[in-house]
Amino acid sequence: MSEFTPIPVPSGRKDIDGKIYVVDAKGGLQPVETVKPQDLLEDETVRKIIGYALALSGQIARFKEHTFEDLSDFEALLAQEYDAKKGGAKGNKTFMSHDGLMKVQVSVADYIDFGPQLQIAKELVDECLNEWAADAGPELRSVVTRAFNTDKEGKINRSEIFMLLRLDIGDPRWVKAMSAIRDAMRVVGSKTYVRCYHRETHDGPWQPITIDLAKV
Repeated sequence: MSEFTPIPVPSGRKDIDGKIYVVDAKGGLQPVETVKPQDLLEDETVRKIIGYALALSGQIARFKEHTFEDLSDFEALLAQEYDAKKGGAKGNKTFMSHDGLMKVQVSVADYIDFGPQLQIAKELVDECLNEWAADAGPELRSVVTRAFNTDKEGKINRSEIFMLLRLDIGDPRWVKAMSAIRDAMRVVGSKTYVRCYHRETHDGPWQPITIDLAKV
């Protein structure tokens, strides 16, 4: 971990009248000599890692900021020269190196939430399932249950809702329920992502340049 300088983190120790104390998990002070050596070593190890993690997080944040600035500057030049912007209406675009071996992709993902029409859709779907009874297999009932159940944060399972929309069911009430779901959809925000890729040869596969710690 010597390739870059870590950010200093608090030592978790206090010097009171020449005596060293260690701050415990409750915010109290414990004489350092009463703490097990392995606990002190664990504490030092964690603080060392956190120092590097904070430094790396700062570098990534600065990299993201500079990346958007550089791309924005480039697009400003394009707009000035051609009076046009690069990419689609939603901001999705790809920037390529001249040799075709490197590219930077910018994509915009919408955050979708659901309005009160979703409750009407659920009532219509439940009405269908109750009437179909035995004809509604456990798989369909399971999809419906997962779709309308909320997760731990109280959010609707979007992927399961979209799965319902892909089902080809001709019952008028089901069709009306799917229409209500579509009407319930609303974009409540968006987030822009930058992904970098490279490849060794012109016919080779694109390899993502991984920045996510969990995927390195």
